[in-house]
Amino acid sequence: MVNSRNFPAPPPPAPSLSTNFPPPPPSAVAKAAPVSYQLPAGQPTIGDLVSEAFDAGYSDVHVGVGEIPRFRNRGEIQTTDYPETDLATFMAWLHEVLSEEEIRKFRENLDFDGATQYEFARVRINLFDSLYGYGMVMRLIPMQIATLEELRLPAVFRDVCHQHKGLILVTGPTGSGKSTTMAAMVDYMNKEMPRHIITIEDPIEFIHKSKRALIKHREVGSNTLFFDTALKAALREDPDVILVGEMRDRETVNTALKAAQTGHLVIGTLHTNSAIKTIERILNLFKPEEQAVMRISIAESLVGIISQGLCRTTDGKRAAYHDILINTETVKDYIRDGKYDDIAPLMTDGEFDGMLTMNKSLFALYQEGRITEETALELSPTPNEMAMMLRGKI
Repeated sequence: MVNSRNFPAPPPPAPSLSTNFPPPPPSAVAKAAPVSYQLPAGQPTIGDLVSEAFDAGYSDVHVGVGEIPRFRNRGEIQTTDYPETDLATFMAWLHEVLSEEEIRKFRENLDFDGATQYEFARVRINLFDSLYGYGMVMRLIPMQIATLEELRLPAVFRDVCHQHKGLILVTGPTGSGKSTTMAAMVDYMNKEMPRHIITIEDPIEFIHKSKRALIKHREVGSNTLFFDTALKAALREDPDVILVGEMRDRETVNTALKAAQTGHLVIGTLHTNSAIKTIERILNLFKPEEQAVMRISIAESLVGIISQGLCRTTDGKRAAYHDILINTETVKDYIRDGKYDDIAPLMTDGEFDGMLTMNKSLFALYQEGRITEETALELSPTPNEMAMMLRGKI
């Protein structure tokens, strides 16, 4: 468990707001007020909340000054019976999981990303300031990494892991299971392939122990200062596979593409909702006059794009659905020419190459009885087409 540490004085109060804005509730104690870092009587520790969430299979713990603690239960926020959190309780919770240096960074930036370790789970932490006071979200990361088979992922996930070079992108909104999918892919390579795998993350989530592969984890902020710097350095560290936690800027994307072109397999994430939109998102990071060159670079480097989401299943669990683009020779030509609208029909008819559309993925879940018709229509990117599939007209 995390050891207790001394905690610095809280930051000064925020500037006063417009008189037209509703005042904060009484629970939002002024941040400059003296506080005790001892947990008030009757309040659970943050470890108790995390343990409760873990035992119930919840994915996140939400706490904040002036709020009742809440959990995320398979995609939905669930309230608890605990009392409203006051500042003293919240500060005691932070005292459990953050060091003095981490709090100093938060005070400077008003945002903080980190992680901590319990005996039963690893936890990703996001700390932030808000109108009514501090807030924290804790994402539970299982110690046991799910396999590709346990996640019931298509065979193409295994196929792309056997590539020796190129760029694989796993995309989707926050909370769509990207980290879980990438962890399963790395776990598969770790068991099956004698490779050197370097991961660059902020923070490190799933921890892999070297098996057949040699795995090195690097955390931005602790083991390196910037994604781009670590990625450039990785090219001199004799890697076979480089996992980039998030390709958030043009420098990182550019370096990842160069790494993919020079004989490395690069796996990265982006926050996009479909495979084709991912290509457009990457290009939009660059100036218009640079985009023609970047289209050629993407066309030559790309292995595939896996865009995914999570949906609640009929048995109360969750399942992933996918939009998968594989970079065939025809797709390469369309990317070079910027003909993105012509790629969609290829995905519809490209099952032999491992391609899949979200509608087909959702429809397969419906046919298996894992989701309802309403869920399929709600999550479909093109509900009219989904409605025709459900009626047997496609």
